[in-house]
Amino acid sequence: MNLRKPELSHAETIAAICSKGWRQTVAGKLSEDFQRQNVDYWYNLERVKEEIQSGSYRYVAMQAGRVVGVIGGVVTAQTTGEVFVLYVDESARYKGAGKLLLEALTKDQKQQGASEQWVSVQEGNLLGIPFYEARGFRLRGKKINLTETGETQVSLRYYREID
Repeated sequence: MNLRKPELSHAETIAAICSKGWRQTVAGKLSEDFQRQNVDYWYNLERVKEEIQSGSYRYVAMQAGRVVGVIGGVVTAQTTGEVFVLYVDESARYKGAGKLLLEALTKDQKQQGASEQWVSVQEGNLLGIPFYEARGFRLRGKKINLTETGETQVSLRYYREID
């Protein structure tokens, strides 16, 4: 497994990994209508390409020549880094891809002056919550949104210091 910067040729695979991973985190919690709308908005091919070009998608994990994971995030304030997206294909989970991706993004953010890092995790996400907690993230709050489809979406805000 190795990491590299994402290329436009990776966009379709990134979109598929993110779409499937996000849907898995909200399965049984949010309607199919909202899931479809959200995936169409965040993970459509054009948007993914734009995010690759802007640098929001920072790294992909490669295994046997194919993309199996992706991380995105930026420094949002002078000392604050944010993880926007971290998904790993089911075939590569629990093999270190997520850890490597988070370490690489964290290193970048520290070099840019970040001393803290934040991430939002869907309430009840049994993959994401243990992953982040094992890496020192602690729950700092909840954000409750009403979706366009009239549903309640609960996002947990996690934080860690990265000095």
